[in-house]
Amino acid sequence: MESEGAQLIAMAIAAGLGVLGPGIGIGLIGGKAMEAIGRNPEASGKVVSNMILAIVFAEALGILALVVSFIIRFVG
Repeated sequence: MESEGAQLIAMAIAAGLGVLGPGIGIGLIGGKAMEAIGRNPEASGKVVSNMILAIVFAEALGILALVVSFIIRFVG
């Protein structure tokens, strides 16, 4: 296998697996937040603000995986 082909495969694996975890995590965060709002609607403001903060942290990991995949492609 050529070096460029190996880089493309590594890039695809890094990007694919790197966004899989945050995607699942964001789904779980959203589901649990909706469950919490359903149980206690008065606390929806605090729940939503904490949910958005948790989603931002999870999405940062996905962006980091994307950056690593581009580093593999263009630097390696």
